[in-house]
Amino acid sequence: MFDLTVAPQQLIGQNPRSSSTDSPFDQADLLVAYLEQLGIDYVFGVPGGAIEPLYNAIARNLRRGGNLSHIVARHEAGAAFMADGYARETGKIGVCVATSGPGATNMLTAVATSYGNDVPLLVITGQPALPSFGRHGLQESACTGIDVMAMFRPCTRYNTLVSHAMQLEWKLVTALQHAMRSPRGPVHLSVPVDVFRTPALQAAPSYDMNALLRPAELVDEAAIGRLATMLAAGRKAVLLIGGGCGEAIDAILHFAARTGTTFVTTPDGKGLVDPRHALYRGVFGFGGHAAAELALADPAVDMILAVGCSMGEWNTGGWNASLLNARLVHIDESEEALARTPMARSHLRGSLAAVFARLAQFAHRPHAVAAWPEPDALVDSADAFHSEATPVKPQRLMRDLARRFPSNTRFLADAGNSVAWAAHYLQPGEARHDEPRPAGRRRSTGGWLRLTCHFAPMGWAIGAAVGTAAANPDVPVVCITGDGSMLMSGQELSVAVAEQLCVVFVILNDAALGMVKHGQRLGGGERIGYALPPTDFAMLARAQGGHAHTIRTPEDLAALDMHAICNHPGPTLLDVYIDGEEVPPMASRLRVLLDEGN
Repeated sequence: MFDLTVAPQQLIGQNPRSSSTDSPFDQADLLVAYLEQLGIDYVFGVPGGAIEPLYNAIARNLRRGGNLSHIVARHEAGAAFMADGYARETGKIGVCVATSGPGATNMLTAVATSYGNDVPLLVITGQPALPSFGRHGLQESACTGIDVMAMFRPCTRYNTLVSHAMQLEWKLVTALQHAMRSPRGPVHLSVPVDVFRTPALQAAPSYDMNALLRPAELVDEAAIGRLATMLAAGRKAVLLIGGGCGEAIDAILHFAARTGTTFVTTPDGKGLVDPRHALYRGVFGFGGHAAAELALADPAVDMILAVGCSMGEWNTGGWNASLLNARLVHIDESEEALARTPMARSHLRGSLAAVFARLAQFAHRPHAVAAWPEPDALVDSADAFHSEATPVKPQRLMRDLARRFPSNTRFLADAGNSVAWAAHYLQPGEARHDEPRPAGRRRSTGGWLRLTCHFAPMGWAIGAAVGTAAANPDVPVVCITGDGSMLMSGQELSVAVAEQLCVVFVILNDAALGMVKHGQRLGGGERIGYALPPTDFAMLARAQGGHAHTIRTPEDLAALDMHAICNHPGPTLLDVYIDGEEVPPMASRLRVLLDEGN
């Protein structure tokens, strides 16, 4: 640990160095050593003066043969979105960094997104040197300037200024534990530049973070026993599988198969299952299927087992009464999530994998399962799903995307119409199986379809797709996004060019903010503020160094060489001109908007 005989003045306020080659190991190097210990591959960020010592430490680590590298985003929000995508793909902590002041504030929306969706991030921002606090220094953002600490407080699980070099290791260790323990989420350390440059008093981490972060198998045996007794009594149950089930999905599906329990998923849980499973009954919530609503509303069902569901608007169908009633049994690792269902018959908190492994042991007999139609039978508009019309029907586009890409593809759907179309119509053309994983790589906790059910900013999927591809270059990554989102955040495509990452950006080009347009029309509002100018996104992609194709008909998409696209070392953009008059499946959202009580 630390030598407490060293006077604080010997640690803080020493001569700052513009180049860190004078010191063999300082506080920034110690932070990098912890990231190396955790097996983190990339730091995503935008450099600046106040964060320069951390980049210097990354460079020194690379010269020493370390594995931690960096990816420079085009905007700090893009960096945090990339870290979000990296975390979902690897199951590790995503790391993003920014300089002080506007660098930090640019990250806020993206950090809030990870907070709302329980994605673990380590957010590191710089600060000017401590002696300059309160003197109106350039980009000062401590309590005496534009206070970013106050801004980050509501959207982080841990948030602190490291005001002394001897605090850094302890606060870092504390932050990492908060990030990875339920409820997971982003944590924020703001570090003054002179603290980063202070020599470290040890040349290696004091703690084994992998041991500290090892998940505990918490099991409430009494609660499991009560639930098993109810199930054994012959009560008919339906499972609602949420986005928080990533690490437990095998145990949950094993339980379902042992007991013959049908299941539906939330929009963010859809990517965790194979929609061709005989027990699958569709998506419940935003962009969902009528079959899923019928499964939960069935009067013969007397228990709904909601697992890993955060119970927000989009994954409850606008707080649908068919779910939120006394039949509900809510199972989750997070007390925060359980607190949102006071109407439930019972709550069970604990490790989801352990809970369902134990429940499966109580299942004495497998049940016969009736055959279920192909996933295509779930969709609302079968005609549009198979349509040859021009411009391309978005329903048909989702059908073709699922069929043209390999079964190990990661699809990310951006906020807005992209989520609605993907949640409802993106149905794989073949069974999805886990691909072989290189030694040391954790299983992805994100599934084959990823989206944000909470906070949901436009442009999330663009950065997150880049982070996903950086995390796992062995699988195709497809970002489904709108023209509005691409105009906001499309510059991050050039990151995929620079890093030679195979990301396919699919643009739903309808010259409109689609959800705004359709929401106004369906809700009887004024038609205002949704139109976008015609934009040639293929040309924009080529200007940034990417490959691009313009898609105006289903035949254009069919003519593409997807094998070549999926093996190209860089991004490809598909500028798809869709039929903007097709109405996305957004009924649950509309119900909430028109409810005077909301």
